Amino acid sequence: MVTQHHSSALPVPAVSAAYPMANPGYGKRSTPDQKARARDDFALLPIRERYVAGFVDHLPEGAAMSVKQLAKQLPLYGQQAISTALNALSVAGHLRRVRCTVGTGDETRWAFRTFWSRTARDNEWWNTYLATETAMTAAHATAPTAARQAPAAPAEPPAPTPVPLQRTPPEAAPDTAPPAAPATPPATTAPTAAPAAACSPAYLALAELGRRDIRLTLSADDCAALEAQAAQWLARGVSADYLIAALTAGLPAQVDCPPRFVRRRLTDKIPPLLPTSPNASAPSPTHRLLMECTDCGRPGQPEALPDGLCRPCRAAHSEGDRGSSIDPAEIAGVKAHMANLRDLLKAP
Repeated sequence: MVTQHHSSALPVPAVSAAYPMANPGYGKRSTPDQKARARDDFALLPIRERYVAGFVDHLPEGAAMSVKQLAKQLPLYGQQAISTALNALSVAGHLRRVRCTVGTGDETRWAFRTFWSRTARDNEWWNTYLATETAMTAAHATAPTAARQAPAAPAEPPAPTPVPLQRTPPEAAPDTAPPAAPATPPATTAPTAAPAAACSPAYLALAELGRRDIRLTLSADDCAALEAQAAQWLARGVSADYLIAALTAGLPAQVDCPPRFVRRRLTDKIPPLLPTSPNASAPSPTHRLLMECTDCGRPGQPEALPDGLCRPCRAAHSEGDRGSSIDPAEIAGVKAHMANLRDLLKAP
């Protein structure tokens, strides 16, 4: 049961102008629908938790929320005390630590955020809010992809530009002879490189072998006979350069029959079947949001982390609360026992 502490709380230290900010997408995130800031905020919390909560509440959006950074700004408490205070604030319903995926493709990474609420919330409210954040994160992640995949609208043809009427020159006399047409060049002067443009990539790769290594010089008939086998290599997703490198690598000192040698290599070293576009069927990364245990950082679904703590940390936190209510008589007895031990050590 929460009891109100009537003792005056420590004054909240002013946030330094040089307080470090987290990287974009990280750090503190304030939740909506919070009550206005008042003097009795966090009045039901102990003094230490009230002190830390007042400082966190005044931090700007995106501020670094690590225990180390908070301990640097709060000189009254160390990192262990700050971590314990954050656990208590999580149990009280003021904060939740989460991680979510950001980026696309190979640049996908985890971003760590701390959601803060000045108003204490229960577990049901946090679960609903984090589910809404997960849906919004997924919608924002798929929106740019859909925009890139949407076809561009066809541009409207430009309006015809009005051309003013011009005076036409007088028609030529009927007896004026038309200009002579240029003489058509003979068919024998056509460029001889036209048939090469119709050759397949496999044929051209085989023809290139003799230029890379004279020991694999092939004739036109040899290239035509081996073209089907070379085309099978290209159909398996390899390039022409890969085909040439595979056929010319590790040649013996002398090749007696280049066509037979190339045919054997095309048969023995044919690569496995590879997709032409391996990234086309890759599933898109799922953008989701996972809650973290405020104490140990173990990820999980919000329903599995009530009060923002996993089961072991929640049990340890409960035991710490029970252990904090010690009888003052026991404390006095321990102090008396320690004083007696010190006196015995001082005795000759």
